[in-house]
Amino acid sequence: MSARIDLHTHSNESDGTDTPLELLNKVAEAEIDRFALTDHDSIAGWQQIKDLVPSGIELVIGAEVSCQTVDALSVHMLGFLFDPENKALIDSMNETRGNRITRMERIVGRLQEAGIDISVEDVYAEVSEGATIGRPHLADAMIRKGIVRERGEAFERFLHNRSKFYIPDASPTPEEAIRLIKEAGGVAVIAHPFASLRGRIISSDYLESLIDAGLDGIEIHHRDHSEGERDQLLALVRRYALLVTGGSDYHGKGKVNRLGENLTELSQWEKISERATGYTKGA
Repeated sequence: MSARIDLHTHSNESDGTDTPLELLNKVAEAEIDRFALTDHDSIAGWQQIKDLVPSGIELVIGAEVSCQTVDALSVHMLGFLFDPENKALIDSMNETRGNRITRMERIVGRLQEAGIDISVEDVYAEVSEGATIGRPHLADAMIRKGIVRERGEAFERFLHNRSKFYIPDASPTPEEAIRLIKEAGGVAVIAHPFASLRGRIISSDYLESLIDAGLDGIEIHHRDHSEGERDQLLALVRRYALLVTGGSDYHGKGKVNRLGENLTELSQWEKISERATGYTKGA
């Protein structure tokens, strides 16, 4: 049986619904051999379970770093195997998490102006202590208030990137995120870059400029990429000899993504491991 490697998962330390330990148990049930916990701008979940991982499973330190282009396009950068004590990277993620609070207050304000009965307090009631606040928490608050039935409906009607209620993150540029991850000894892989169903996407030219900035790889195997989008990305991978990853982008309840539904090939994981210099097992 070939290795099952899922390099994109979330816990309730960001916008997932499972605790890190619950996620670990589900990973074991799904017979996944290796997984990255990539919470948004946080390694708190990894810190909680790094010493609890059973034999036969490898936990990869990771994070999904929130970025924003100069044109206010939201981009997510996956970082793997970086030094968890690198001050510059950790400080940047902490700053982004703080900025998310102001952003949420502004989004809620726009919803209130439109006559939608929701408050910041309603959103915080859905956020576990210390977690990175995000739109999925707002979606959960809207479910509890009876405004929508599920997260998908909340995003489709109110919270997508083209919505009049949307406000982009105040976060580093993708180029800056790549630099921070790599200076921390990690490997930088852009998450689902051509997932057009999520809203506006970056252009091929801009993606190539990120390759020039040091991007190591592309998350191609993701449910939000169409077959045509995967083909376009694979062409770039071949042209520039980039790494290819896959991941479920699992969030738990309220999102259809299943653990292990998209995977990373073992040969690609080995290349990631060889390239990384930041994380020392047991740190």
